[in-house]
Amino acid sequence: MLPQLLTEIPGPCSRELAARLRRVESHNVTYCEADFPIFWQRASGVNVWDADGNRFIDLTSAFGVTGLGHTNPALAAALREQAGELLHAMGDVHPVELKVRLCEQLSALTFERWGVGPGKTILGNSGSDAVEAALKTSLMHTGQPGVIAFTGAYHGLGFGALTAGGLPYFREPFLAQLKDFAFFVPYPAGPEASLDGLREELSRIISTQPIGSILVEPIQGRGGLVMPPPAFLSLLREICDTHGVLLILDEIYTGFHRTGALFACDHSHVVPDLICLGKALTGGFPLSACVGRASVMDSWPPSQGEAIHTSTFLGNPLGCRMALTALEQHADPATPALVAKTSGHLLTALQGIRSPHIRGIRGRGLMLGLELTDGTLAVQLLKATLKEGLIMLADGPQSNVLAFTPPFAISEEEIRFAAETVQRLLLRIG
Repeated sequence: MLPQLLTEIPGPCSRELAARLRRVESHNVTYCEADFPIFWQRASGVNVWDADGNRFIDLTSAFGVTGLGHTNPALAAALREQAGELLHAMGDVHPVELKVRLCEQLSALTFERWGVGPGKTILGNSGSDAVEAALKTSLMHTGQPGVIAFTGAYHGLGFGALTAGGLPYFREPFLAQLKDFAFFVPYPAGPEASLDGLREELSRIISTQPIGSILVEPIQGRGGLVMPPPAFLSLLREICDTHGVLLILDEIYTGFHRTGALFACDHSHVVPDLICLGKALTGGFPLSACVGRASVMDSWPPSQGEAIHTSTFLGNPLGCRMALTALEQHADPATPALVAKTSGHLLTALQGIRSPHIRGIRGRGLMLGLELTDGTLAVQLLKATLKEGLIMLADGPQSNVLAFTPPFAISEEEIRFAAETVQRLLLRIG
């Protein structure tokens, strides 16, 4: 459905809630100004209703989580049914069968499907948890603490993940508390970017530093929807095989058909040693996973009654039940077919937008962005599109990439409305 705005944006309820929130939440968390934010009340499919009854089109999938749609009926039913049976268990002591089934499914969809199975899993609660489990696994397996990461990378904000993150905005306030085990190289930006020199630089670092792994996003998300050259992941796989280090793929954003394939690495036919998953894994419940080759994961010592990497909510039954239901939908051929159809409509619509403020289109599948000339313009557009009924985000170190990452079932009419709205606002700016 197209937007239906009943009040000014943000409306009186959202403004009142913002004022209350400012009094009780750290002012670093939620950006609150006179014209931002709205407060969500409910959602369905592609639409979100705020506290004032306004209906919006969500072009973010709520940070990439709801590719299968907001309040997906099957996911909601699974959550309700599970909530009536068991809310919480003891994930690393007395777990539920659901945890067994989920780990089996993750193995089947990753390393078994890639022909190198089985895979073994460490579950977590956030993307950052999955990345830090991968970094610990790398140390366990190789004995080497170092990791090669990329400028512009975003892997989460826990201290381990933050150390390997390549966005200074998040790192610099905490440099005094970060252990220096990450070595950064430039992320090759754009399908035509040259890989000359990357091989030599990676080999030089590995030969001179205690490197255990390379950590990389197949497409940088928060870093600006940056697409690397087609041979990028293959080169990294070759380097890792040559030097005996692990390849860790952060597919927290790109996973589960966001780019058209089940995982973005499937486009390159590259098999990692460890893959980090989250966001769309459940479609709306905090759950993540680090899945690795069994031979790599078995570098962890067997539990002697106390796990050395765990959490209270590990393998929570609600999250496991939702994840299993979501994975069933991702296994249905109709899901990638829908993404292919919808992404075609979205790409065509974005290509039709004309403005001297646009530098180009980035991304793949339903992970696309308009690269704008500057971040100030993108922020202006975010606020302007919100007042037109569109929920959007800006990515990139300069926040100059207007992102389009909608739920998979967004209609051609809704896409056309979004593109026409952005076009009209760009013309207004000049």
